[in-house]
Amino acid sequence: MQKHPIPSVTDPLQYRAIGLVRGIYKPQDDDNFTRGVLIDSKGNELDSVLLGRVITLIRNHVPLEKPHLWVVYPRCRNNQNLHLQITGIWEPSTLKKNLLDKEGLNDASNLKVDSDDLFEGDDYFSIRGELVFTKQEEKELVIKIRQKPRNQKKKALPFKVNLKGEVPINYLKNFISLDVRRIDYQLLVEDFQVIGPVSQKPLNKKSKKDLKNKN
Repeated sequence: MQKHPIPSVTDPLQYRAIGLVRGIYKPQDDDNFTRGVLIDSKGNELDSVLLGRVITLIRNHVPLEKPHLWVVYPRCRNNQNLHLQITGIWEPSTLKKNLLDKEGLNDASNLKVDSDDLFEGDDYFSIRGELVFTKQEEKELVIKIRQKPRNQKKKALPFKVNLKGEVPINYLKNFISLDVRRIDYQLLVEDFQVIGPVSQKPLNKKSKKDLKNKN
């Protein structure tokens, strides 16, 4: 099992938006298991969906009546409402025990069980992308995230994440790495690091030809 639910960055300009939210997942209904809400300790209900690869794991190994630490991708619907895509669960002690029981290994005393505790704590998010909007008076900013296409035929569209915090306007069009904390239905910036300017897209062949003709 991996040692941390949020992988280490492999590239200084690696885009991502991933976080951890503790709560109880409540499906919309029996016929629509993949759509529902995450209910946190305050009773806030966060609109959520389960991604395909985690559905079987949850059905077979995760008691939904208890709170768990979920690995999520944040999205902002209508540019405002926080929406979560659940991609995994961080609970090594439970999942490893279930795996041992399934394999018939009842005595796990000699096997190390990874800790469920994380240094960052609950509701931590790692957001990395281009700063495309900031309004310091309102403490609002928007980060654009570019996704890697899953295949060559389908183009992955970028998306934007709305945050609350202060980043100077002179860092617009820069790639920024942010440490973020969820408070109720908002994502608040705790710290940020400016990586550098985002390079402009190279001109395609048609654009280059048009530019040459103009000159």
